[in-house]
Amino acid sequence: MTHIASPAPDADLQARFQAQRRAFAADSFPDAATRRDRLERIKRLVEENEQRFASAICADFGNRSRHETMIAETFFVLAGISHTRRHLAGWMKKRRVGTSFHSLPGRSWILPQPLGVVGVVSPWNYPLQLALAPAVAALAAGNRVMIKPSEITPRLSQLLAELVGAAFRPDECTVLTGDAELGKAFVRLPFDHLFFTGSTAVGRQVALAAAANLTPVTLELGGKSPAIVDDSADLADSAHKIAAGKLFNAGQTCIAPDYVLVPAGKQQAFADAYAQAVGELYPTLERNPDYTSIVNGRHHARLQTLIDDARAAGARVIEVNPGGEPQEPAARRMRPHLLLQVDSAMAVMREEIFGPLLPVVPYDTAAQALAFVNERPRPLALYWFGRERSRAEQVLRATISGGVTINDVLLHIAQENLPFGGVGDSGIGAYHGEWGFRLFSKEKPVFEQSRLARTAMLRPPFGAKASSVVKALKRLL
Repeated sequence: MTHIASPAPDADLQARFQAQRRAFAADSFPDAATRRDRLERIKRLVEENEQRFASAICADFGNRSRHETMIAETFFVLAGISHTRRHLAGWMKKRRVGTSFHSLPGRSWILPQPLGVVGVVSPWNYPLQLALAPAVAALAAGNRVMIKPSEITPRLSQLLAELVGAAFRPDECTVLTGDAELGKAFVRLPFDHLFFTGSTAVGRQVALAAAANLTPVTLELGGKSPAIVDDSADLADSAHKIAAGKLFNAGQTCIAPDYVLVPAGKQQAFADAYAQAVGELYPTLERNPDYTSIVNGRHHARLQTLIDDARAAGARVIEVNPGGEPQEPAARRMRPHLLLQVDSAMAVMREEIFGPLLPVVPYDTAAQALAFVNERPRPLALYWFGRERSRAEQVLRATISGGVTINDVLLHIAQENLPFGGVGDSGIGAYHGEWGFRLFSKEKPVFEQSRLARTAMLRPPFGAKASSVVKALKRLL
């Protein structure tokens, strides 16, 4: 049995933070070779322990598809490291920028400088990816990193702590395991940047704690991400892609489609196509290694409450069970559910679902669909399906969301050249690729005066010459 470490005491938390502070002060601008070495150690750690990570996550969930872990956790992290290593030298260079005409022949540039000590608070749904991806960006930018993983996935958290502890000195990168009380103490530390992934409600608390230290924060939150099926879309293809994205990790994904908008009169056709897609993707559910369990009993009960509440309020609930299997409660393999005839007052339409439940909402016009989205808090992701490019452009201009995938779901997160982050209730800030490097850097502006400068004409004592110089400069604006 895996030993679960007791929470790190507050004194240990402070000691590790101060050690990282001292280490950064001694080497506040590590060279490219040092940064690449740190990235290489993360790479080896992931490559050499891929199966151990998969086993730990599977045990924490009850069942977690090993292929899902391979795709969304280990491959994702390795792809990010590869992209970062290729571009790191270019990102580190100072960038020459234009100098205002009145300050010529001086020179201006921007120097990306490490911030210091970065704190990362990661969630349980993708416990490896969402701990290491921001850490990779922070290490590439030259920072020291402290990671607080979720207590809901204790086996993965403990394994990560052991492996990071073996690969890094505590003053370089360290993992602290513990409960919510440790998490509260962690976010109160005066980090130079604090990165949090989790719910909007907890994100607000994290922002308040960080504000006491004026610590800048990045909040990767959630929200109710819509999928809009246009009447020009291939309904069967759209339903299949939405089902695949919705049921990846059993819906326990921050950018999973949270509800789908379909043209009025096509709700049943969509439901039929979705059910068929589920059967193709998961012919069985109960003991299918590809179908992930709900992470624990509390979350399973929460999802069941959403179903019961919607049914009691008049929703038509369709349970999709391709193999006709009886439920094994201990396995927590929640059946995919479609919810039709929903209304905005239902909890399933107000709360982020984070499970395999999908409300289907009809709309009469494209304008009505856009209004439905815009009446709600800004989502982390938005998905649009259709063949009319002009309608896609209309949706892009008329809605505000963290990111968009057109004619598929989830895939914008996997593009290293695109920023990933939320907006409004779905988050603050963005990372991935160069965006992550910039996030964890201070873009220091530098101006170098020339020996040929004539700024003395604009120094006291002022007189007629200064006035004429200012007038001349104004004419050049």
